Amino acid sequence: MNSRRFLLVASATLALLFPYDVLGAPNGPAQSNTAQAAPDNSKQNESQVKTADNQQNAKADRVTTANIRKAIMADKDLSTYAHNVKVITVNGEVTLKGPVKSEEEKQKIASYAAGVVPADKVTNSITVKQ
Repeated sequence: MNSRRFLLVASATLALLFPYDVLGAPNGPAQSNTAQAAPDNSKQNESQVKTADNQQNAKADRVTTANIRKAIMADKDLSTYAHNVKVITVNGEVTLKGPVKSEEEKQKIASYAAGVVPADKVTNSITVKQ
């Protein structure tokens, strides 16, 4: 048996014997249909004018956004949706956008933002996903 054919047979055999990689993720196309789809709100964000991409590059605005983002990420009780809320700061005014799983998450994120800037400088455009 030549070495190329041997490697092909050996790799196919290993894939059948060990269907998971070293991190525990399934190898190859055989995946369960019960896996949860990753949260994706791309279609919702397409129509929005203010985005993190067109946020100004002022240092104070970047620091404000970073501080709010740190507070949100530190709360491990929030859902993945909540951790992915968009935080946009322009001239000290903060806009929060994106879906979350509950009204409680929406209020928590707004309170984190209000802990960094005055509450009257926060526009909460977060939606509750139903």
